Amino acid sequence: MQGAGSINSIVVSKDGRWIALLEFTQHAREVCAVDISNDSTKVVSVGGDTAQLFGTTSGIRLLPPLSYHWVFAVKFSPDSSRFATASVDSGLRVYDAHSGDILLDPGVQISIRSQQDTPLAWSSDSQQLFVASVGKITCFNIITSSSSAWSIHEPQSRVSITSNGRFIACSAGSSISLWDCASHKQIGCIIAHTAEINSIALSPSGGYLACGVTTNIIIHNLRDVLSPKYFDHHLPLVQMTEETLKSWTQDDPMNTEILLSEEIKNASTPSHYLLANRALIRARLKRLALAMVDVEGSLQVQPSPIGYIAMAIVLLGRGDREGALCTFDLAIHDCEPRDIRFLLLLKVLGAMCMKKGHYGRAILLIERAKNVAKKDKQCLPLKTISLIFGWSFNGLDIVAQQRLCETLYAEELTAEAVEILLSISRTFNEEIQGSKSTADWIAEFTKKCITTLGHVGDEASASAKHDDAIIQYSAALSLSPPSLAGLLIKRSRARAAKALWERCNTGCERVTEDPSYPWGYEAKHVALHGAKRYDEAIDAFKSMLHIIEQSSDPAIRNGFIELRKNYIAPSELMAAIDPIIRGILKSCPLVVIDVTTGCLCDGSERMRTFKAGPTFKELVLSMTRELDNERILRVVTGFFGYVMFSHAWQGNGPSYRDVNIVKSVWNLPDTPPNEKLRNLCKETRRLGHIWAWSDECCIDKTTSSVLNQSLTSMYKWYADSAATLVFLADVAHPTKVGDLTRSLWMAQAWTLQELLAPKVIFFYDSEWKPYLGDTGANHKESPDIMQELADAIKVLRGTIISSPDDLGVRDKLRLASTRNAMVEEDVAYSLIGIFKSDIRPHYGEGADALGHLLEEIVARSGEVTPLAWLGKSSSYNSCLPASISVYSQTPYDPPSLEGEEMETYIADLRGKVPQLEALSICNQINFLPPARFATRRLHLPCIVFSVRRLGIQERRRGNEKLYRARVSGLGKVEFTTEDDLSLHEPQKFVFVHPWIHHIRGPTSGITLGSDSESDTDSDSDSDSDGDPGSAPPLPLHDVPARQVDDYTWALQMIARLTQPLNALLLVQQRNGEYKRVAAENEIVVSGLGTDITSKNIRAKVLEIL
Repeated sequence: MQGAGSINSIVVSKDGRWIALLEFTQHAREVCAVDISNDSTKVVSVGGDTAQLFGTTSGIRLLPPLSYHWVFAVKFSPDSSRFATASVDSGLRVYDAHSGDILLDPGVQISIRSQQDTPLAWSSDSQQLFVASVGKITCFNIITSSSSAWSIHEPQSRVSITSNGRFIACSAGSSISLWDCASHKQIGCIIAHTAEINSIALSPSGGYLACGVTTNIIIHNLRDVLSPKYFDHHLPLVQMTEETLKSWTQDDPMNTEILLSEEIKNASTPSHYLLANRALIRARLKRLALAMVDVEGSLQVQPSPIGYIAMAIVLLGRGDREGALCTFDLAIHDCEPRDIRFLLLLKVLGAMCMKKGHYGRAILLIERAKNVAKKDKQCLPLKTISLIFGWSFNGLDIVAQQRLCETLYAEELTAEAVEILLSISRTFNEEIQGSKSTADWIAEFTKKCITTLGHVGDEASASAKHDDAIIQYSAALSLSPPSLAGLLIKRSRARAAKALWERCNTGCERVTEDPSYPWGYEAKHVALHGAKRYDEAIDAFKSMLHIIEQSSDPAIRNGFIELRKNYIAPSELMAAIDPIIRGILKSCPLVVIDVTTGCLCDGSERMRTFKAGPTFKELVLSMTRELDNERILRVVTGFFGYVMFSHAWQGNGPSYRDVNIVKSVWNLPDTPPNEKLRNLCKETRRLGHIWAWSDECCIDKTTSSVLNQSLTSMYKWYADSAATLVFLADVAHPTKVGDLTRSLWMAQAWTLQELLAPKVIFFYDSEWKPYLGDTGANHKESPDIMQELADAIKVLRGTIISSPDDLGVRDKLRLASTRNAMVEEDVAYSLIGIFKSDIRPHYGEGADALGHLLEEIVARSGEVTPLAWLGKSSSYNSCLPASISVYSQTPYDPPSLEGEEMETYIADLRGKVPQLEALSICNQINFLPPARFATRRLHLPCIVFSVRRLGIQERRRGNEKLYRARVSGLGKVEFTTEDDLSLHEPQKFVFVHPWIHHIRGPTSGITLGSDSESDTDSDSDSDSDGDPGSAPPLPLHDVPARQVDDYTWALQMIARLTQPLNALLLVQQRNGEYKRVAAENEIVVSGLGTDITSKNIRAKVLEIL
C-alpha cells in the first residue's frame, strides 16, 4: 500500500476489515488524523481548516466540509453517532455524525506540545468525552454539557490518551498513568520508560498497551496490573459489561434484565449487542413478545450473529423449530470465519433440544445448578452456550458429559467434543480419581479423538483449509498425544500457510527441544523467515543442515546424500550472490547518498548495507532449495537502483567534503542549496528508492581520477538510473506549458545528457511539485511535456523518449550548440557520453577540449559533418570551429537525384562518358580512405578543385570581403571571409569537397577493377594524377553490395558530381600542408556538368593543419 506522501495518521476499523485511506480526502493541506466509526460505515478525516466525513465503502463525501481552523485530532464515539475534533486554537468541538450539527462547543482551549498528540477518548456509553491537555484530563458530559477535570501524574510534558471505554491510559513524558473512566481515579501503578513516549494505543479488549518509544514499540500486558472488570471477557459472539456478565452467570435473569434495560435507556443509540442480550434474557423469562421486539431492534441497528441467535432462541420458545434452524443458518452466513464451527455447534445443540427422544434433551435437566464453577470459566465456548441456552454445566454428571462428547463426536464436531473432554478430565483428576471405568473411557476417547483430529486436519490441509486444519491439530495437541512432534510440525505448516508466523514459531520451539530431530528446525526456519526474523531463520536453517550431516538416525544417514541435495547452504548462496552484486555496482555511481541516513556511501558501504539488511537475508532464505539467478539479479538490481539529480548548476551547493565533515546531508546548515539536496532525498524516498546521486556532493573533485571517471561515466549513470529528478528552481508554482523550455535548465551544457539519457524522468517546479501537475509514473510518457521539449529542441518526440542514440552526429552537435557552460572545457566534456567518446577530461586545456572531442568524432566514425560550419577556426585545427555554437546553423543540403531524374542524367551520360572512363573516375573516389587525425593534423579525403585566379570583388562591412575565384572544372566561385588572402604572393588555393558519402550514394560499393587513379599525395603541387602504378589505399567504408551493374553505378556517382556542391576553401602552406580559410557564408559551387572526364576529377587526401 503506497501513499502519495508521508503518513501522519492511520486507523483500522473495529472489525478489522478497513483501513482509513488518505485518497478519500480532498483537503487543501495535509491530513493530520483519521478515524473509522465502530460500525465501519464512516471515516472522518481532519487537516488544515476542515473536517470531512466519507462513506467507508464508497468514498463519497457524506457531508459538506466542516470548517474548523487548525484542526489536528478526531475521534468517533463508540456508538458511531458523533465524533469529536480538537483544534490548536479553536479548542474542542463535537459533531453529529449524521447531520454535521455541532453538539458541543465549550470554547475550551487545548494546551498541547505537538500536533502528534492524541488528546481524545470516549466512555463506553458515548456519553462522556475525555480531553487531554498539558497537566490534566477534562471530562465533558455530552448530555448535560457539564465538565470536570483532574490533574495527571506529569504536569509539563506532551500528553496522549487512549481508552477502551472502561479505563484511560495517559502518557506524559516518559511514563503512563491509568484512570477509571467512571470514578476518574488513578488505578494500577505508573508505567515508566527510559525515554519520552511518542504514541500509545490499546488493543480492542484493553488487555495490551503498545507504546512508541524512540525507534521501538514496547507492549505491556495490562491484565497483570488491573482488575478483570476493566477488560472484555473474550466470550465467543457475546459482548456485555462485567456487571451484566456476573449477574447472568449467577443465574439471576430478573436482575440481568434490569441491568440491560438501564444500559439501553442511557445509550443514545442502543447497540445491537445490548438489544440481543436482553432478548435472550426475556426469552428465558418467557417474555417472548418483548424478546422479539428486542431482536428486531437489534437486527435493525446491525445484522449480527448474536441477533440471529437471539431470534432462533425466541422461535424455539414459540415452538417454531424449522424457523429456528433457518435463523441459525442466517447467523452462520453473517459471521466471521473463525466463528463458523461454534455456530454449527449451537445449531446442533438447538436441534438436540427440539428433537424428541434424542439424548441431548437430557442436557435440559442440568438447570438445577445455579453457579458456574471457576474451573469451567476457562471453557469459554461452554460458558457462551450456558448463557444462550440457559444451561449450567457445573452440576452435569460425568456420564452425561461423556454422552455429550460422544454425541458431538458422532456429529463430526470432534474439536468441540475435546472441550468437554478436557473439562471431564479436569473434574476426574480433581474429584473422582478412583473411577477406573471413567479413566478407561477418557483414555480410549482421547486416543480416538487424536486419531480423528489428525486425519481431519490432514484432509483440511490438503484442501488448503488451513483454519480448519489449525483447529483440528490444536485440539489434538491439547490432548497430549504421543506423536507430539509430528502434530506440532503439521500445525506449524498450517499456521505458516496462514502467515501466523509468531504462533507457528512457538510450536516449533517445542519440537526443537529434541536436538536429533532436524524437521523442527526446518519448520522453525520457515516460521522465523515469515516473521522477518531473518538472522534467527538463517541460524535455524544452519542447525537443520548440521543435524542432518551429524545425525545418527539410520533413516536420515541412509538418505543423506539425496537429502542434502534438496538444500543449499547459506554460504553457497552468498557466494553466488556476491559476483552479481559486484557486477551491478560496477555500473553504478562511485558514491551515492543514503537518503535515510543522509550519509555518502561508496560501493563497499552499499554492499555492507545490503548484506546487513533484510532484503539480502530474505533473498538468501528464499532460495534454500533452488538457486534462482534471475531472482538474484532482479532483487540486487532493485536494491542498488539509484535516483540521479539534475538541476541548473550554479556552483554554490554542498561539496563532497562539506557533507563528509558533518556526516550527513541532514546535518548541513539550513540554506537553499542544502534544502534542495534534502528535498532530493525526501522525494527519492517517497518514490521508494534508497540511493540518490547529486553532482555537487557525490564527486570528490579533489581527486582527478575520481573526477575523470565520473565525467566519462555520467551519461551511462543517467541512462541506467531508476529515475532522474529534474529540479527547475526558476519555474514558479503553479506551472504552465512553456515554463520548462524557458527555464535555465534548458540552456546549460550538462543538462542535455540529463534529458536524453534517462529512461524515467520527473520534472519539479520551485516548490517540488510535479511539472504541469503531472503525477504519472514517468514524464517521458507524458505527451504534453515531451511535445513541449520536442518542439523546443526540434527533434521527434520519440527520439527524446526512447531512442536518443538514433540522433546523428550533426543533430547532437546542433542540440549542444545552444547550451552554455560555466567552465569552458565542459562544453566538450558534457558531450562525452552523448558521443560515446573516449577522450579523457583535463581541466586547463581550455578550447582544445572541443578540438579533442571533434577530432575523435571524425576519427572514430569517419564522419565529416562536423566540418560544415561558418565562423572562426579553432587553434586546435583550422578545419574545426572555435565555438560549438556554429552548429546551430543548418548546413547546405545538396539536391538528391532519385528515380526518373537520375535515369535522365544516366541516359545523357552514357553517350558522353565511356565505361572505362566512368569506372576510372569512380575508382578514384571509391578508394579514398576514411578521414583521420594524427598529431592534430586532419588527413582529409576529398575531391580537389584548383583555383586558377583569385581577386577581391568588393569590400563589405567590417573586415568582410567578397572574393571571386576562377576554379578548374567549376568556373567562377564567389565567397566571403574576414581573412586577408594574399593575392600577389605565390600561394596555392584549392576548393575541396570532403562529403564523399553523398557522392557515393546509398547503393555505393567497391569496384573490383584493378585500375586506380586515386591520388593521396597530400603535398603535391601538381594538378596531375598520382602514380598510376601505386597500390590503392583502403576504401572509405565497406558497404552493402550494389543492386546495379558497375557502369550504371559509376554513372550515378558522376551524375551527383554534376549537381551544386558545398565546398571548403584551403590554402597551401610552405611544407605542402593546408589550412582552411574560414568563410562567413557557406560556399556552394556549381557541379562539373555532363562533359566530365577523369582529368577533371582529382580525388586526394590532404593534410590540414
